[in-house]
Amino acid sequence: MRHHNTILEVINVKKSFRKKASSELLVLDHVNFDIKEREIVAILGKSGSGKSTLLRIIAGLVKTTAGEVRFRGNKITEPVDGLTMIFQHFALLPWLTVLENVELGLEARGILKAERRDRALEAIDIVGLDGFESAYPKELSGGMSQRVGFARALVVDPEVLLMDEPFSALDVLTAENLRSDLINIWQSEKTNIKAVIIVTHNIEEAALLADRIFVFANDPGFIRKELTVDIPHPRNDQSNQFRTIVDQIYTLMTTPIGVPIAQRAMTFKTIDMYYRLPQVEISSLTGFIETLASPEYANRKVGLPDLAEELHFEIDDLFPMTEALEILRFAYVLQGDIELTEKGKLFSEADILTRKKIFSEHLMSYVPIISYIREQLDQETKHEELENTFFKELEKKLSKQSAEEVLKIVIDWGRYAEIFAYDYNTGMLSLENP
Repeated sequence: MRHHNTILEVINVKKSFRKKASSELLVLDHVNFDIKEREIVAILGKSGSGKSTLLRIIAGLVKTTAGEVRFRGNKITEPVDGLTMIFQHFALLPWLTVLENVELGLEARGILKAERRDRALEAIDIVGLDGFESAYPKELSGGMSQRVGFARALVVDPEVLLMDEPFSALDVLTAENLRSDLINIWQSEKTNIKAVIIVTHNIEEAALLADRIFVFANDPGFIRKELTVDIPHPRNDQSNQFRTIVDQIYTLMTTPIGVPIAQRAMTFKTIDMYYRLPQVEISSLTGFIETLASPEYANRKVGLPDLAEELHFEIDDLFPMTEALEILRFAYVLQGDIELTEKGKLFSEADILTRKKIFSEHLMSYVPIISYIREQLDQETKHEELENTFFKELEKKLSKQSAEEVLKIVIDWGRYAEIFAYDYNTGMLSLENP
């Protein structure tokens, strides 16, 4: 039976990072929710939606720009007892045994050796690693290493367990096994954990684990939709109820905010010069178009959940490619389905030179930063310009990292389409042999 006592509150949280003296990058804006006892909450969103930043704010590792987080009614301004975080990477100290790695947090709190050992052994037993207490990290598989991470979190007896993509670095089968173990630990009530907050970019993972799912928008991040998953554990990922939740999330995450579905069917995604372009290499993009044009998927709408399952894609693999195709007008994406446009089909059937020509036309028409770069090169006397010039232009509205990522993909796409040339050694863009 689920209790309804509030254990944690996130109140109007906003977070921005200062870029320069006069500008800020807004990462999170007006984030509000509370966490009840005996519930698992998943924060789901694309890369760059501020999910991990929010989790670090909750953990007391990052300060808010505005708003606050309260644990048991007390404002969090630094790490506090009762909240523990499990990271994506295991970060085990290689010179310490499993037992010694698990004891670290207790040692830092000044717990005496005998008690440290007893509590660490109990935590190791709970996560199923008994027998490996004296092993060193180099002897462990990825799944076993993450179990050590679980034990290290459990040993300090937290009430709220914060998990930042804890299974994303693991293979599919190991991740599936650990998710089941997490639910078993949760249901056994052998620990003091009252609530779990897990950040993920895996839609099926969120639906498998969580009682509530917060679907995040990005740029800036905020809760676009809260979904309740009223399915008992263990959950059957092939059941109609489960697939309905998954389909609902895919539809939500592929529909622009504030655009009615009927209108969405008649429009494409339009971007400005400072848009954070999806990081998709040409080979991946062309391969994805060829997949959609294959006899298995050709001439019909394809459900993104089915496509993700069949191709073993997570949202950070799939959504950048669908977004790129949509920006370039090579595919329609609507209500969780994708279908090639006539130009997309033409691209899939074309030879290499024709593909380059089609790609060039679409880049110049629909990706403003590429047409801007070409215009600048056309106007320069020597028809050349350092990439840093365009980096500085992008940095007016993007973070340094985002500007670097956008420029990198722009250069890759522009070179493939022969819109401009690029010299890696000098960082020079030019019209030489375009």
